[in-house]
Amino acid sequence: MTGARPEAMALAARYTGHAQPGEHIGAACRTALHQAYSVGLTLAIDAALAQRVSLCAAGPLAPKGEELQISLGEGPCVQALNQRADVLVADLDDPATTEHWPVYAQRARSHQIRAAFALPILNGSDQSRQAGLVLTLYRHRPGRISDADLQTAQDHAEAADLLLLAAPLPAGGDLVHAWLLPLNAVVHQAIGMISYRYSLTGGQALAVLRARAYTQETALTPLAQAIVDDHSTGLAPPPSGTTDR
Repeated sequence: MTGARPEAMALAARYTGHAQPGEHIGAACRTALHQAYSVGLTLAIDAALAQRVSLCAAGPLAPKGEELQISLGEGPCVQALNQRADVLVADLDDPATTEHWPVYAQRARSHQIRAAFALPILNGSDQSRQAGLVLTLYRHRPGRISDADLQTAQDHAEAADLLLLAAPLPAGGDLVHAWLLPLNAVVHQAIGMISYRYSLTGGQALAVLRARAYTQETALTPLAQAIVDDHSTGLAPPPSGTTDR
């Protein structure tokens, strides 16, 4: 990312050196907004979205909004990464604006999420890769987002990206684990177990895990925890031709 606004650079400087910088930025963004929003911050590393973690979920709507996107593999964050552009949905009841993620929209509405605004910060010149940070605002009522709140959210998203770029990496240089929250680690463990057991790619293993979570109407994390605790996948072998989602 280049050309960050001075406001974003000042925010990044304020939180440099803090533990779990994503949580600080999400909470700061929520406080700075004029209207009431919940704030989520997601990091996606690879095109298969097998390495995707929620870095923060500030406010009552964000935990479920973030969890659903990771569990289902669809939602405003996914669309923002695919299109490499902001996704501003003022009303989740509008099928024309949620056509790329109808299941997510229905599930989100059942949890009182009525509007969602995803702002991606994408790095690198390879336009085929779905990689980057996405800051998503969730609101309990429909309606457009104001220009002022949109700019505030953009500044915080850029600050989060600056913090990520400046973060010291652990051994191996893994950006995901540099900011990874413990809650998400079990999902990656389960993906690894499924991948090894059935000789699948990470993306294919994630698709299998999501399919089981969907059919059982459960979230990805508790299902992954059960798989890890049992030390076996507990899943039927996937059909031939399983593809990444």
